[in-house]
Amino acid sequence: MSRLIAILLLASLGVTAHALPLPKGPRALVAIPPTFTTQYNFEGIIALDDCSASLVQLENAKDTDTALVFTNGHCVETGFPKPGTFISHQKSSRAFDLMDASGQVVASLSASEIVYSTMTKTDVTIYKVSGETYASILQKYQIHPLTLSSKHPEIGQNIEIISGYWNRGYSCSIQSFVFELREGVFTWEDSVHYSQPGCEVIGGTSGSPVIATGTRTMIAINNTGNENGERCTDNNPCEVDKDGNISFQKGNDYAEETYMIYSCVNSKNEIDLMTPGCLLLH
Repeated sequence: MSRLIAILLLASLGVTAHALPLPKGPRALVAIPPTFTTQYNFEGIIALDDCSASLVQLENAKDTDTALVFTNGHCVETGFPKPGTFISHQKSSRAFDLMDASGQVVASLSASEIVYSTMTKTDVTIYKVSGETYASILQKYQIHPLTLSSKHPEIGQNIEIISGYWNRGYSCSIQSFVFELREGVFTWEDSVHYSQPGCEVIGGTSGSPVIATGTRTMIAINNTGNENGERCTDNNPCEVDKDGNISFQKGNDYAEETYMIYSCVNSKNEIDLMTPGCLLLH
């Protein structure tokens, strides 16, 4: 959402304008350093047609399990899930461009199923990859997945946000956690607020994994930022504390947490909304 669903004109990169989901209009040009790819590891990062994503494995998953891809709920091809709703076990043929460590596309994969998608409480879509396990992807393309952390991230933790759509990365740290993040009709809980400068994310970075620096561990998923300095409107999320006090600032950028997905993993290591104690909307 936010700047993550706008039309972008990055003339400094020589990139043609590209319409992202539900475009809100043209944005100002964004200058990107010419060496933005060199310090980041793109292994397992994925470019979608309008967002970013990544190949992700649960901590206790087997290499012979069907591979999973993570992106935002607002990046799902069926359109934004309405507030208070979710998608589960729906067929999909979404295309994935899988990258190696240098950011080169080494495989074109496709989805077989939307395992889960929502924009309530968190902002996530999880796909199954058609006909591929982690082992088969490693054998064919020498690509390892990221590992999804089961732990809550920490304030001050150094992070990288790596976008397959723009083939670039960002580095900063976690400044704070937001009790409630509101944007238009959507509400997210315990959101990650990035420190600045360093993580001034732009459209197309939606769904990028937030990775603990120096690891292959995904701790959250990039999703939005306040674009125009407005209060709680589309493209302008606001922070709400436990007492209901509202604050907002142009340029604040955010991610949603993903560790709670483990509360919905069953004894077969599958994401199952019927798992007792599941914290995802169901």
